[in-house]
Amino acid sequence: MTPTGRSVSRRQFLSQARQTTLGVGAGLCLAPSGAVASTLAQERVGLALIGAGGRGGMLALDFISRGDCTVRYVCDVDARKREDRARAIAEKQGAAPQIAADFRRALDDPSVQAVIVATPDHWHAPATVWACRAGKDVYVEKPLCHNPWEGQQMIAAAAKHRRVVQVGFQNRSSQCMAEARRYLAEGKLGRINFCRIYNQKSWPNFPAQPDAEPPQGFDWDMFNGPAPAAAYNPNFVRQWHHFWRYSSGDIINDGIHQIDLARWLLQLEHPQRCYSTGRRFEPGAAETPDVQVAVWEFASMIVSFELTLYTPYMLKIAPNIRASLTEFPYWPQCATRIEIYGTEGVMYVGRHGGGWQVFGRPKREQPVVLAEGNGKFPDPEHKQNFIECVRSRQTPNAPLREGHISTLWAHYATMSQRLEGAPLKIDPKTEHVDSSDAMKFFRREYRRPWVLEPESPEKAA
Repeated sequence: MTPTGRSVSRRQFLSQARQTTLGVGAGLCLAPSGAVASTLAQERVGLALIGAGGRGGMLALDFISRGDCTVRYVCDVDARKREDRARAIAEKQGAAPQIAADFRRALDDPSVQAVIVATPDHWHAPATVWACRAGKDVYVEKPLCHNPWEGQQMIAAAAKHRRVVQVGFQNRSSQCMAEARRYLAEGKLGRINFCRIYNQKSWPNFPAQPDAEPPQGFDWDMFNGPAPAAAYNPNFVRQWHHFWRYSSGDIINDGIHQIDLARWLLQLEHPQRCYSTGRRFEPGAAETPDVQVAVWEFASMIVSFELTLYTPYMLKIAPNIRASLTEFPYWPQCATRIEIYGTEGVMYVGRHGGGWQVFGRPKREQPVVLAEGNGKFPDPEHKQNFIECVRSRQTPNAPLREGHISTLWAHYATMSQRLEGAPLKIDPKTEHVDSSDAMKFFRREYRRPWVLEPESPEKAA
């Protein structure tokens, strides 16, 4: 299947797959995560952490553990959080980073070569674009952006300023997943016309809270940033994933990992049509769905997505399985699985170290495993690939364009769901949809002074 969804011959498909399955020509590096000895003698890469929450802190400490990186700044709107994180980083690396409420201070420092963006979703695009304009490379967490237009601006900024940007889709740095991709590309699963993506877990709703004064040391104006003006509310800070002003719910928070992995495995790009329905059944303050179904249509394939947030018996990939080379999830209750249906078997895939297995027709009601592969959670490899690309200027494993298209899938589903299931037809060239109502969600109005100005196309490199 071509990027536009048109069918190709099996010979053409295999030829393309051999060139792309392991990232040949795209900078994919799958060397062991400890392979940094050759770089230790080089100058360490200076990093700025933008967003010092749980994920941001983990990323910063992991980059330090490599031995070839130094965190020079910790930036967060919460004084307590940035100070606590700076102390942990100082203890780890033996030198104290500077702290700042406004990350733009770090962008002005020439000792910072790259930034880690681990903010809430609505800040991903402005932080990435401004970093690119300041000459910094970027490691940006998923999802890529708050709306489709922002993804387009991020691509333009990185191209114009020749920046390396790695999106936090770690599965693309997995040798195990590359093997699964090759298995599919070689036609071993047969003809594939259907794929299911799941995102099922427990994330209960929460009660509404009254507006209040921001805590001392918390820059509410900057946290709210480009979102519409609003008074401080504790829910906005603690549960921002479930408010449209900051995010689009769990399809784009957690489900985006499975969406990107499925898209990469199947070598799909823009869908032709999209439809999504869903709602919030459990009462509370959350705006985004706790049940959602989405369907993306291609010329030769249908891909579906199913989300539930009231299902605590569904299990995310456990740490012991992520670290194992022999264990697999219990597939019927794997919360983050992918099912790919071919004429020769069904492939089950688990993200972040879950591995993959192919099942044929059972014998005497017992499973028949035709093929399988396993590997550990590739978070270290993904960071290694980013640092190597910072030095080499090669394209990373999860480049902006790839992250943008995967995030578009989720945005299209959100557009349809917010319009009560309106079907959308997609133009792959402009990435627009055929609904003026849906296009209202394509771009947001930015609150001054936190305005993301578009790149000038005529000046792009």
